Amino acid sequence: MSTSPAIERIVTHPGGSHKDELLACSLLAAVHGVEILRREPTAEDLADPATAVVDVGGEHAPERNNFDHHQFPADHPPVCALSLVLQHLGLYEDARTFCDWLEPAEWFDTRGPNVTAKWLGLDRDTLAKLNSPIDVTLLRRFAKASRLAPGDVIYEMMRMTGQDLIDYVRSLRLRLDFVAAHAQLWTVAGEEILFLPRTEPMPDEPSSGIGRYLESIGKEKEVSALVYPDRRGTGYGLSRNNDHPAFDFTRIEGEADVHFAHARGFVAKTSAADLGRLRELLEVARV
Repeated sequence: MSTSPAIERIVTHPGGSHKDELLACSLLAAVHGVEILRREPTAEDLADPATAVVDVGGEHAPERNNFDHHQFPADHPPVCALSLVLQHLGLYEDARTFCDWLEPAEWFDTRGPNVTAKWLGLDRDTLAKLNSPIDVTLLRRFAKASRLAPGDVIYEMMRMTGQDLIDYVRSLRLRLDFVAAHAQLWTVAGEEILFLPRTEPMPDEPSSGIGRYLESIGKEKEVSALVYPDRRGTGYGLSRNNDHPAFDFTRIEGEADVHFAHARGFVAKTSAADLGRLRELLEVARV
C-alpha cells in the first residue's frame, strides 16, 4: 500500500455517476472514513495530498492522491479510477485475479458498452439485460448528492461495499496461501484429486479458495475431485471439481461411514478421517 499523506476529503465529479468512481470512492471511504464531495476539483485540490481527487482532474498522481484516467491515450490498456485506487491500496493484482467482474468493469468504463459487449462475445441487448436495479439505485442516489458524510445512508452503503471488497480480496489471498501450504495432489483410480487435510486451527470455510488455487497452478481442468475437511463435522467432504464426470458420489451412499450423498452425485460427506479410507471411497465413487 502507498504511504502517501492521510486523506481528509474525497472529491469526484458532479453529474451522472458510474460504477468506477462510486467503487473507487467506496474503497477510499472504507480506508479513511472522510466526506465525499461531488464537484469539479480546483487547482488547490489537485495540489493538496489531503484531498483525494477521483475520476476527474486529468491527472494520475498517487503521491498526491489524484486518481484520474481520462488523460490516458486511447490505446492505453483499460484502466479506470477504480483500477488506480486498487493499485494505490496494493490490491490491484489480487483483485484482477479474484474478482471476475473487474476487467469487464474496466472495459465498460473506458471502451463503452458496444465495444465491451463485442469483447465479451455478447450482443448489446444481452449486456443490457444484466443491469441490476441495485446498481441503478446506488448510482442514481450517488449522482444526486453534492456531499456525502459518515452517517449518511448512501455513504454507509458505499463504505460497507468498499470494506467488503477489501476484506474479500485480502482474505482470499490468505486463503490461497493457506491452501498452497497444505494441499496435496493425489492420483486415485487414474484421476487427479486435490486433498486438503484438517489443520488446527481450521478455517471457517475449509473448501473456500480451492477453485482459485487450482486456477493459479493451472490445474482447474486436470483435477477431477476434491477432498476437504467437513466444516460441520470431524470428517471430510468429497466433491466433483467443476462437475467432472469421473465421479458419482451416489455410488458410496450405502457405505456405513457416509452420512450424506447428494442425489445428483456431485458431493458426499463422510465421517472417515483415515487417508486410506478416503482413497477407498474415491475408488468406489469412480465411474
